[in-house]
Amino acid sequence: MAIIPQRQLFGWQEIEDLGELERLRLVLDHLPDEDLVAALEQDRGRGRDDYPVRAVWNSVLAGIVYQHPSIESLRRELLRNAQLRQLCGFDVFLGAGATPPAWVYTRFLRKLLGRLDQLEAMFRRAVAGLQQELPDFGELLAVDGKAVRSHARGRKLDGKRPRRPDGRRDTDADWGVKTYHGRREDGTPWRRLVRWFGYCLHLVVDARYELPVEYMVTRASASEVKVTHQLVDRMAAQRPELLGRCECLLGDKAYDDGKLLDKLWTGHGIKPVIDIRDCWQDGETTRLVKGRSNVAYDYKGEVYCYCPQSGERREMAFGGFERQRQALKYRCPARHYGLVCRGREECRVGSGIRIPLAEDGRVFVPVARSSYSWKRLYARRTAVERVNSRLDRCFGLEEHFVRGLGKMKLKCTLALTVMLAMALGRIREKRGKHLRSLVKAA
Repeated sequence: MAIIPQRQLFGWQEIEDLGELERLRLVLDHLPDEDLVAALEQDRGRGRDDYPVRAVWNSVLAGIVYQHPSIESLRRELLRNAQLRQLCGFDVFLGAGATPPAWVYTRFLRKLLGRLDQLEAMFRRAVAGLQQELPDFGELLAVDGKAVRSHARGRKLDGKRPRRPDGRRDTDADWGVKTYHGRREDGTPWRRLVRWFGYCLHLVVDARYELPVEYMVTRASASEVKVTHQLVDRMAAQRPELLGRCECLLGDKAYDDGKLLDKLWTGHGIKPVIDIRDCWQDGETTRLVKGRSNVAYDYKGEVYCYCPQSGERREMAFGGFERQRQALKYRCPARHYGLVCRGREECRVGSGIRIPLAEDGRVFVPVARSSYSWKRLYARRTAVERVNSRLDRCFGLEEHFVRGLGKMKLKCTLALTVMLAMALGRIREKRGKHLRSLVKAA
């Protein structure tokens, strides 16, 4: 944070603790915003400085920290809270008159829209700061897409009147659809269709610390798989050291894509732990392993052997992954578990077999889908859902007044950067126990 020059008769810290303002102080002290503020001040040049750039910027951050849904809500807080005005950097001698009017914030946010590249660079610097503080930060990543509704009402195009920007309607947003399905306890299937008009925030988060490392904001209809390809390529080009320390990438069935799995493992050495969809046709349940007459597998990666005499099917025991041979080892269940098998002598499986990943690139991955390790790692994927929940409840993505793709990118970038700055501040000040909390008092 750049130092804020200001005149004061006394400091509030001299008569009472900061209290709730300590959370804002953490963000202001540890947010790497010097380049952005310097550029905004250079844009102002010798123009009027009734409302200093640094103070207005700090007040925008305060609006995020204290969960104000609108600029007017923030202005009301500044008008009544002299301590907050002073912490932001407004002149204490002007009193409530130092609070900027609404049009100042309108112009300032418009300036920030033109500085999205610098805001994204600030986000990346915050991620780099966490990499220095946390040696294992980025080793376990999870990816997911989050629906973000526009404040505008979605209307279908009739093909006659094109939508024209007028400052009120949202001409960038479109409709997104997600389908959820499963089975109830009694075995009956259920299905739920969710539609929203707006955008999609594609997030890559650290699954251990539940903090974002990369993101992209698109229209709601954008393909999650295609965007994930772009996110991986962007990290490889801009931050190869972050991608280099990643060991596993976790994702749900929406990211089950053969090209993505191959890019992660073959291209970057990242083990994909991504759930699989049943894409087999004609009710096919198992397939024979090439070159094996009595060993088969299903689409979930479970490998079975059949007794040559009785035809009994048994699940084979997973024996590990051989990186040099790019193959998964599976052991004879009779020998491994001490079972009785009448056809053991004539079985060609012997003590075990190796199945190369090339057998089926979607089914066989370096962390075998049938192993306990895969299930344990996949359970960590819920970290990204908790980040999404905090973005909704604490960072204002559930209730907002945003229309337009550019403004939504700005809001998401500010929210994610404040989240990182808060975590960075808590770690550097030895309060890492609450590094993910925005609302926890210092």
